[in-house]
Amino acid sequence: MDYNGRSFVSIENTDNGEVSSKTIFDYKQEGHIISATYGGGEIVKGTLIGVIKEDGCLEFRYNHVNNKNEIRGGQCTSTPKLLPDGRIRLYENWKWLDSEATEGNSIIEELSVSNDFD
Repeated sequence: MDYNGRSFVSIENTDNGEVSSKTIFDYKQEGHIISATYGGGEIVKGTLIGVIKEDGCLEFRYNHVNNKNEIRGGQCTSTPKLLPDGRIRLYENWKWLDSEATEGNSIIEELSVSNDFD
């Protein structure tokens, strides 16, 4: 799967997460390295960096500043699923690596791509 230039939005998250349906992730890919910037909702600005593993799963670290001006960060493993319409859905297992140290699950899904040539 190629993540370069794809944008994602959260469709589900556990209560201890800060990502919401207002958070947009903009992915880039260079070889097996992925990165993204994200923001919206409780997230003012965030970044992530990671790798695509041999099994296709994504493994990355994330850091962001929330609307309380706190710096939060953690680690995540995402399992991709290709949807019938060609978009990607990521099933995520994540863990805060700060004083909270709790874990959670979320699902992010690729935004629909509009085609001006229809």
